Amino acid sequence: MDPRPTALVVDDDQALRLLCRVNLELEGFEVREAGSVPEALAALDAAAPDVMLLDVHLGREGSGDVLRQARAQGVPVAVVTGSADIDDYRDQADDVLAKPFRPDSLVAMARRLARVAS
Repeated sequence: MDPRPTALVVDDDQALRLLCRVNLELEGFEVREAGSVPEALAALDAAAPDVMLLDVHLGREGSGDVLRQARAQGVPVAVVTGSADIDDYRDQADDVLAKPFRPDSLVAMARRLARVAS
């Protein structure tokens, strides 16, 4: 049996992390969560996920350090943002998902980036 793909959901909004967790777990992902830059960096240090869903604005902190570390580890990154200027993030990430999003769009993107068959 193949191990379950792992997704790291990084967002300071607990309700959004729960939404992502539930939908990804229903599709067979193991989900880890981080609500801040230090938590995200610690999660990446512990074990590289198959895909990371990263909010651009984590409270007062930016997500640049998290994005750089994930990229250095070869982790596919999807930036999830409510920012109007989502095109600014297309060069930095493997994909961009605008908030609000449909859960099936989130799952499809995570599966594609983690290279999980549907």
